[in-house]
Amino acid sequence: MRSYNPDLTPPWKRSAPVPEVPADRDLVVEEVTTGFCGAVIRCEAGTVTLEDRFGKHRVFPMEPRGFLLEGRVVTLVRPSRPAPERPARTASGSIAVPGARARVARAGRIYVEGRHDAELVERVWGDDLRIEGVVVEYLEGVDDLPAIVAEFAPAPDARLGVLVDHLVPGSKESRIAAQVSSPDVLVVGHPYVDVWQAVKPAALGIPAWPTVPRGQDWKTGVCRALGWPENTGAAWQHILSRVRSYKDLEPELLGAVEHLIDHVTVP
Repeated sequence: MRSYNPDLTPPWKRSAPVPEVPADRDLVVEEVTTGFCGAVIRCEAGTVTLEDRFGKHRVFPMEPRGFLLEGRVVTLVRPSRPAPERPARTASGSIAVPGARARVARAGRIYVEGRHDAELVERVWGDDLRIEGVVVEYLEGVDDLPAIVAEFAPAPDARLGVLVDHLVPGSKESRIAAQVSSPDVLVVGHPYVDVWQAVKPAALGIPAWPTVPRGQDWKTGVCRALGWPENTGAAWQHILSRVRSYKDLEPELLGAVEHLIDHVTVP
């Protein structure tokens, strides 16, 4: 059987297709019926406003084949609007401030228990901390925390925040933290044995952090259980490289660090 085109209009009566042109601002066109020539100054639903060289405005419907562009018949269409760009975010989820300079460092500080803790905080909150002028320093443990706080001499205009590993009821860390009572010092922590555990296992492609027997070095035990080389420095660099934003961290660490930043920066 023969197939037929559903359009039964004779070929000599069919209108040749014409290009569709976005009615961008300042596009100069001529309306075919009136001959009015002008530049597009406004495009609304179904109409376009032209301004001629004398400053006169005319509004025309955007009908098919309704305008001439450089002598060619065209159909004006409404310009497509690009989707509004979402503001860029820092790794912590805050709105990024492009080109912002680091603020002069505040007198206040945030102390964290180890080098890995400091590197992880920098990885996720570094941009925020520079804008706020907050310096993060790491401690070699918190056994001497009361003396460290006394040496810092916290004050209302020089607050101190301290992030402690394994801050759970009954732990050695909780007993040390309880000895700090200054209103200008905030000691918070997370429940993990080491800050490594504050990185979500999914970010590393593992089902869970392994359980390490008591009496064994935790980091070395983790490397053994996961089949990693027993090089804790290299293991940490691998872990850190998989952290791209706050979404890769456990909420217990997120809340603790955000609390510290607020303590140091909010009057």
